[in-house]
Amino acid sequence: MELSTPLTLFILYLLLNVLAFCVYWWDKQAAIDGTWRISERTLLGIAFVGGSLGAVTAQQMLRHKTRKEPFRTLLMMIVALHTLGAASWLFAPEFTQRALAAIAQAI
Repeated sequence: MELSTPLTLFILYLLLNVLAFCVYWWDKQAAIDGTWRISERTLLGIAFVGGSLGAVTAQQMLRHKTRKEPFRTLLMMIVALHTLGAASWLFAPEFTQRALAAIAQAI
């Protein structure tokens, strides 16, 4: 069975968000046990590369880093960026393609 590109991307997105949830759970357990913690930079990085849904779900379900600033604000900014990107992709796909091409060319 050959996976189509949208299905492959969706599966990767789901796996990344499950991974994000698991990493936040691991950090929460480490906080409870008083053992080695995962850096906030790593937690935010996982959210930034596409795991924001899993990160926010873990944050709310596990009550982890819900009051920690600026972590909370940075995570919400990542969620807003992802929401804006998804809305742009859904409602203005041509604009999104041109913007991504311009960004890729600039890099």
